[in-house]
Amino acid sequence: MKPHDPVHLGRGHPPPNRLSTRPGEAASAICAARCRAVPRGPGNAEPGGRGGPGPWVRAFGEPPAAAFATGVRTVAELTGVPVRTIHLVGGGARNLLLCRLLADHSGVPVLAGPVEATSLGNILVQARTHGLLHGDVDALRAEVATAFPPQRHVPGTEPVRKAS
Repeated sequence: MKPHDPVHLGRGHPPPNRLSTRPGEAASAICAARCRAVPRGPGNAEPGGRGGPGPWVRAFGEPPAAAFATGVRTVAELTGVPVRTIHLVGGGARNLLLCRLLADHSGVPVLAGPVEATSLGNILVQARTHGLLHGDVDALRAEVATAFPPQRHVPGTEPVRKAS
C-alpha cells in the first residue's frame, strides 16, 4: 500500500463501482487494482479470517513508517541537521508496531509518547503564563518527560514478526 495514493485521499466514500463497502474488500480491491498480492496468512484467505489479521496489519503498517522515515530524512537533508532521535507523540505513540517499524526504517531511535502531547503542552504554557511553573521550554519538556516517560524503540533490536 502507498499512503499517498490518491485513492486514500478522496472525500467521503469511494464510488461503489471502485471499492466495496464490506470490511476487507476495499483493501483487497486496492491491492488488486495496483497489481499487488492481497496479503494472506496461514488460513487467512480474507481479512479477519481464521489465520488472524497479521498480514493486513503489516501491509498497512509498513507504508506509514516508511513514509515518516522518508520525511525525516528529507528534512535532515534540507536543513543539514542530522536526526539522532525521532520523538513520536500523539495517538501514533500507542502503536508499538508503528514505533518499531519507524525505528527500523529510519535507523534512529524512536521515543514514543506522551500520547496527549498537545494537551500537556497547552497546560504547561498556561501554567507558566499564570506563574504556576517557571523555566524555559527545555525545563517544561523535562517536567513532561519525568511525569510521562517516553518508551524507547531502537532500530533492529526488537523483533518484529514478518507477515507470512
